Amino acid sequence: MPAVQMTVKGLVQGVGFRYTTKLLADKLGVTGYVKNLDDGAVFIVAQAHQQILDQFISGIKASPTPAGRVSEVLIEDVAPKDYTKFSVTYY
Repeated sequence: MPAVQMTVKGLVQGVGFRYTTKLLADKLGVTGYVKNLDDGAVFIVAQAHQQILDQFISGIKASPTPAGRVSEVLIEDVAPKDYTKFSVTYY
């Protein structure tokens, strides 16, 4: 199953971005995690079948929260891991 890491830039902290990212991931069946970065960006690792992963990435680019604004998404393929759920991390 493919996996990606994403760095999401824009107005993505303090607007419920991580919470709504988790809701989107849970709805689609994506596993991995989301966390804030010190520079104001959000970091996401997501794993799912390619079609689901594409839907998730599209949702992130459109901002899963109406209060957020995504200006840039950097995406890299990463090695899959044995994630069992999607979680919000605080470190």
